[in-house]
Amino acid sequence: MNEPPDDRQFAPATQRNREPILDVLLQVLPPTGTVLEISSGTGEHAVFFAPRLAPRRWLPSDPNPIARDSIAAWRNHCPAENLDAAIALDARDPIWTIVPDQQNSITAIVNINMIHIAPWTACLGLMSGARRLLPVGGVLYLYGPFKQNGRHTAPSNAAFDQSLQAQNPEWGIRDLDAVIAIAQAQNLALLKTYEMPANNLSVVLRR
Repeated sequence: MNEPPDDRQFAPATQRNREPILDVLLQVLPPTGTVLEISSGTGEHAVFFAPRLAPRRWLPSDPNPIARDSIAAWRNHCPAENLDAAIALDARDPIWTIVPDQQNSITAIVNINMIHIAPWTACLGLMSGARRLLPVGGVLYLYGPFKQNGRHTAPSNAAFDQSLQAQNPEWGIRDLDAVIAIAQAQNLALLKTYEMPANNLSVVLRR
């Protein structure tokens, strides 16, 4: 008998960063409610975090149907009662279409490794969406590489930035000050930054 097709995709970085990210999420996420993950990609983070962050619910999303197929396949492979089906959502859209019951329960938004592999408009849309959706005290968590004081924090990040911009001139590692300024314009205050492995940062903002 032939095996059914497996739509799971794999991102090697997930294996390396999921434990350090989980350590921070356990410290900063509200204790209850739904965590909306923007740009969930393969779905590997979703299936890892959801059972470890219960009783919170985890709602993955991605604009790419291939990514949503991967998330669904991972969800079938590693089921968790508190892991919802992925929804189609593009951070740049002025309105995010989410089922009202899910939307009303959102207390946090998590975004991992997106804003440097997307146009700046995706970061603007993320901050605007966080303002619209998060309750007072809700948390926005960002993870990825950032410039600080206009400079790269490591030669490897500078090389990575060059490779990103070679792929798409609208991509690139963002300056942390610029990201925080956009967040503050949307009533999101910086709570804390955490140094992470491989010259990445966790950036925690609160509505």
